[in-house]
Amino acid sequence: MNIVTIVGARPQFIKAAMVSRSFALKDQIVEKIIHTGQHFDRNMSDIFFTEMAIPLPHYNLDINGLTHGAMTGQMIEKIESILIKEQPQLVLVYGDTNSTLAGAIAAKKLHIKIAHIEAGLRSFNNDMPEEINRILTDRISDILFCPTEVAVRNLENEGFNKLKPKIILSGDIMLDAARFYTNKAKKPLFPVSKEFVLCTVHREDNTEDIKKLRNVMEAIDDIAKNINVIMPIHPRTKKKLDSINFNFDNSDICFVSPVGYLEMVYLLKNCELVMTDSGGLQKEAYFFSKNCVILRDETEWTELVDNDCNFLAGNNPKNIMNCFNKALMYNSTFKEGLYGDGTTAEIITNELLLN
Repeated sequence: MNIVTIVGARPQFIKAAMVSRSFALKDQIVEKIIHTGQHFDRNMSDIFFTEMAIPLPHYNLDINGLTHGAMTGQMIEKIESILIKEQPQLVLVYGDTNSTLAGAIAAKKLHIKIAHIEAGLRSFNNDMPEEINRILTDRISDILFCPTEVAVRNLENEGFNKLKPKIILSGDIMLDAARFYTNKAKKPLFPVSKEFVLCTVHREDNTEDIKKLRNVMEAIDDIAKNINVIMPIHPRTKKKLDSINFNFDNSDICFVSPVGYLEMVYLLKNCELVMTDSGGLQKEAYFFSKNCVILRDETEWTELVDNDCNFLAGNNPKNIMNCFNKALMYNSTFKEGLYGDGTTAEIITNELLLN
């Protein structure tokens, strides 16, 4: 079976590491990887292929730094030409990025089967580019691998049973990764204090709205007066903070360049709690039994909020501080089984061989 896998952002590299490793155990599968180049900083791209032993991409499109329309359009064009050349039986896409949608559109126009890993997730906020990407990708995919029962219900509520794609409750591929790489965690080169909060801010909704960005950073600044905050900073966030000349009030925020996944695992294992607007990091906090303050008004991972592991804070400084204090003291149970049993890559591989 010839499969073309399309990746472009760091969370997709981590997911692909697990699935590609599973593919490699099957003589019946030949996989070619297309890297769109959506994440182009070396610490956000190349290092993942190196340290996680992911097969190097067969194609690197080097498409980045453009508007959503320009980026997606160029990706569709270049992916299409590769698919015509490779003639795969199936195209595999992950998550909710522009790379995901572009790969799905290119494949659909060529009548190639599409499998979408992380299908069915919904934040119900159509202002998020990621929400549009995931909805449209689900709509045209043939096989939908859902990480949770909530994701399956979302598809059912949207009438996907009438569209007749194959809907599979696969569990979450990131749980596979968390378990596989936990003993390979690597201490970062920068100093790490005994007690610290791990924080990331990168969503367009927070970084493009200056008022929201100031509010979020004001809260983080206040928190960092009492406990160290380690903040791997996304290039977009750094650029925005530099442009508004935010004045940090003698707090202890340790800004660091984006870290590799093995360093992130180390930080997750050793932090007190997580603060983030990232979808993936919300889940990873749960995998390592850490409470998480979500710097958004909504989340696609609603089961974590329902089970009192994560706390929705939005971008109001007072709400963020209240959620932080609650998360710091709350004794969550971290109920098992929300995301499968860590065999998602095997489930996906075996299912694809049946199609």
